[in-house]
Amino acid sequence: MVAINLMQGLDKLGIPYRFNDYRYINQHPEEIACIIGKPHLLFERKWKNPIVFGAGIFSHPCEAPDLLTKFPNIKRLLVPGQWMRDMFKPFYGNNVTAWPTGIDTEYWAPVAPNHPKKTDFIIYDKIRWEHDKYATELLQPIIKRLDELSLSYTIIKYGSYQPTDLKQALDNARAAIFLCEHETQGLAYQQMLSSGVPILAWDRGGHWQDPYYYPRIKYGPVSSVPYWNDECGLKFEEAVDFNQKLDQFLSLLNSNYFNPRNYIVENLSLEKCALAYVQIVDSVTNPTA
Repeated sequence: MVAINLMQGLDKLGIPYRFNDYRYINQHPEEIACIIGKPHLLFERKWKNPIVFGAGIFSHPCEAPDLLTKFPNIKRLLVPGQWMRDMFKPFYGNNVTAWPTGIDTEYWAPVAPNHPKKTDFIIYDKIRWEHDKYATELLQPIIKRLDELSLSYTIIKYGSYQPTDLKQALDNARAAIFLCEHETQGLAYQQMLSSGVPILAWDRGGHWQDPYYYPRIKYGPVSSVPYWNDECGLKFEEAVDFNQKLDQFLSLLNSNYFNPRNYIVENLSLEKCALAYVQIVDSVTNPTA
């Protein structure tokens, strides 16, 4: 998805590129090789080219602490967001740059203003670890409160839907409740924002708690909505905060305060992110420019 969205953005900008043209890049060792989402390509081939590596690589530098020693031709290492950059920086220094892939704002677009919104909320359940615990402590109290207020909702569970399912749900929803421990970028919530749907997001902060690493490796704070401003919606940290934040959110929603699509168009469109990628590559080609 990262590479596909980048290529779509480059197409929109009219910027040419080569895709998986190994013959050409091998014959032109002076040109930059961009390796996205396939870290094994770095390890399996003997690269003479300067390399922009990422995004879509390994989750933590402990997987390759000597990366820049083994591959000194890596000139820039890309990760999806700022908190992940901060986590990688002690290992790789200023070689690490936060770069998000773009959102297709034409596909993820609001419906016509006169289209009836029949559902008050999408509840997007991306609780990945200790799901039973958080279903009891977080999800069920949220559902109970929505029922008390006679607010309708549709539940979409991460990994159990197609993009068309989310698109249809967004076309019929006034707002969303986004439940996830943390995101490196968070394409789904950004697709919601691009569709003009404000979000009440669970953003608990704290440590990165991927059980493959935690508690052996502790890093924080992290975020479930790493790309965000006040136009997007509101955030709450704990279940006990939800009711008060919901009341505030509904008040702002009913007064048309939020403008989530504007944030995506201004910061995370296919064109904006593709241009940012080109600028990163240019900075490697012309480091003093």
